[in-house]
Amino acid sequence: MKLLEGKVAIITGASRGIGKGIAEVFAKHGANVAFTYSSSVESALALEEELNDMGVKAKGYQSNAADFNQAQTFVDAVLAEFGTIDILINNAGITKDNLLMRMSEEDFDKVIEVNLKSVFNMTKAVQKTFLKQRAGSIINMSSVVGVKGNAGQTNYAASKAGIIGFTKSVALELGSRNIRCNAIAPGFIETEMTAKLNDDVVQGWRDGIPLKRGGTSEDVANACLFLASDMSAYITGQVLNVDGGMLT
Repeated sequence: MKLLEGKVAIITGASRGIGKGIAEVFAKHGANVAFTYSSSVESALALEEELNDMGVKAKGYQSNAADFNQAQTFVDAVLAEFGTIDILINNAGITKDNLLMRMSEEDFDKVIEVNLKSVFNMTKAVQKTFLKQRAGSIINMSSVVGVKGNAGQTNYAASKAGIIGFTKSVALELGSRNIRCNAIAPGFIETEMTAKLNDDVVQGWRDGIPLKRGGTSEDVANACLFLASDMSAYITGQVLNVDGGMLT
């Protein structure tokens, strides 16, 4: 059974990592996918081709979700190309880690802009469409760091905690129009980014997780699938931790 048959999903930052995993799972479940990427043109084209080969319509757009006008232009382009939008996944994110005493103002501002402001920009851009059709599912990618904090990540933690507050507020504002808004808080997910880390460090993290392994992009994508589909029709304003028990 395809849970998203014929639905149109927007996924920001999908050329690799978690975003790519979400795009693949959504396409497998029949969703047409419009996604953004910042610089990885080759990866984006490869993903576009891969998704189209799965029998759905897919298109990548080089667009910066952190820019208010670009977000609006992107959504207009998706509506022109796909006709509608049913699901929004705000996944675009970066890290610029440092202890607070060494963190530059620029590194703080940039992380807030890419991780948090992009969620405002994109949600505002799709809101009109969702209100008109009296339906829509918005899923915002937070992090366990946004729930519990992390030394050396004040900027990232603040952006991800902000996403949770934003998610709950949007759920309250738009619930009466059958528009749902939830957040996912991934824990230690093993992607291209973590592959560059020292093996001992990674193993140390795995040992501290009750399920004794890092998560996969697919673990996060399956949670997104649930929140995007009608299986979660009565769930809004929630934060779903996908962390192998890390926050237990």
